Amino acid sequence: MAEHTVIHNTFVIPRFYPKPPERVFAAFSDPAKKRRWYAESNSHEVTNFELEFVPGGVERAAYRMGAMTPFPGALLESDGRHLDVVPHARIVIASAMSLDGRRFSASLCTFAFAATATGTDLVFTHQGAFFEGADGPQMREGGWQALLDRLGEELAR
Repeated sequence: MAEHTVIHNTFVIPRFYPKPPERVFAAFSDPAKKRRWYAESNSHEVTNFELEFVPGGVERAAYRMGAMTPFPGALLESDGRHLDVVPHARIVIASAMSLDGRRFSASLCTFAFAATATGTDLVFTHQGAFFEGADGPQMREGGWQALLDRLGEELAR
């Protein structure tokens, strides 16, 4: 019988963006903007992206992994739901990720926005449960570091 494991982990990534909270929040709420910084990449093909930005609304993405990835041709899916949305202040999303139909993690992601004199402080908190065969906490944190860098690039457009 296969051993079933779970690793729990929490990490926090603070960021500052020199844009007002309304502008940073819009990069999450506008489907075209979020798709650019969150879903699109040269390493995979986006096969689905849905964003219903209201409490209870879905956030789904599916990607066909590219030839230079660890899983060429595999289908990576993220299926999430917005648990809380407070304009310009907070977003909470619960999601699960699967690779070729096998679920490997579940997460609770909180984004807290605070206005400063020169922009926005964003505090991202990721609480995850990683199942056997998962990417693991270190890879996930690195992935979110890169995504938040891409958010900064989106805001500079």
